[in-house]
Amino acid sequence: MANIKSAKKRVRQTKRRTLVNRRRVGRIRTLLRKVEEAIASGDREKATAAFRAAEPALMSGVGKGVTHRNTAARRLSRLSARIKALAA
Repeated sequence: MANIKSAKKRVRQTKRRTLVNRRRVGRIRTLLRKVEEAIASGDREKATAAFRAAEPALMSGVGKGVTHRNTAARRLSRLSARIKALAA
């Protein structure tokens, strides 16, 4: 256990930040799952709408340091390609 005052403060900050980051990650996962479900159902309009909602959330996660930028870019690229494939 931390004995130094600054170390105790860091523990408190880390707990708060962890909760916030978990919420962010959970929200991103939920939005990505909605896109996946829309793609699986074959509804292009629904998938596009879900993708438009997921994209800013995922990039916001990148800005907050929750997700790596290349991971986010890869996910968005693959989802976008799958949505485009629905049209064909």
